Amino acid sequence: MPKKRNRTRPALSLQDRLTKFTEEARAAARKLPVGAERHDLLQKARDGEAALEMERWLSSPGLQEPK
Repeated sequence: MPKKRNRTRPALSLQDRLTKFTEEARAAARKLPVGAERHDLLQKARDGEAALEMERWLSSPGLQEPK
């Protein structure tokens, strides 16, 4: 018999999780000296911001279905 999937919902919305992720990445980057690790954290923060913007756009009420 196959295992049952865990079907719990996340406590926070996707927007909240993305916002938290970007804030934590930026805070961690501020603590580091200039270098590759800091650059990687800042890149992750920018990626999170881009994902947040795309999610907002996709969930906007003005978005129409393709015809």
